[in-house]
Amino acid sequence: MKNIIFIAPPAAGKGTQSKLVSDAYNIPHISTGDLLREEANKETELGKKIKEDMESGNLVSDTIITTLLKNRITQKDCQEGYILDGYPRNITQAKTYEELLKQLNYDKGIVIFFDIDKELALQRTLSRIICSNCGSSYNLLVEDLKPKKENICDRCEHELKTRNDDTEEVFIHRFDTYMDNTKELIDYYEKKGLLHKIEVGHKSATEIFEEVKKVLND
Repeated sequence: MKNIIFIAPPAAGKGTQSKLVSDAYNIPHISTGDLLREEANKETELGKKIKEDMESGNLVSDTIITTLLKNRITQKDCQEGYILDGYPRNITQAKTYEELLKQLNYDKGIVIFFDIDKELALQRTLSRIICSNCGSSYNLLVEDLKPKKENICDRCEHELKTRNDDTEEVFIHRFDTYMDNTKELIDYYEKKGLLHKIEVGHKSATEIFEEVKKVLND
């Protein structure tokens, strides 16, 4: 069973690798953000509570997130494993998740950290273009992430544009905040011997995926 946690700062290519792994191993990519939004759209008491927290800007409690996560990873499509994205975000959540795995008799899993230089991540962010119609994302700096036709989406053939929030100032704040908040978690998993670090550098998405597969197949 391949229980995988992906940890990556902005522009490291986590979304691309999640899709590649999901397709190759036929396991779901689980985003806790998506789980919260899906539940918030339901007319359940839990959904109403989540929606209230999200709209007021409050953090959703770890208890609620754990409940949603447990419900999701015990579904049939997770029996062969899953990719966890956006959780855990801190050591407290990491320990809660470990207890959950014990309860479910799941193995400890694998943690992969995509390490990318801040300056390179900035360049990749400023080179990102997206489709305003279907949301597909491309990157002019990464050869195998470029669109086949200039400024045209491969999927729906709509025009590609830069994101309004892809500015240097916004990126630097997001990157620094992420790394400050995540460093302790990375150290925690490294000490437990569960962390596998992959240097992103100027590698293609395909080259990085080959490294991911080596980790998963060991």
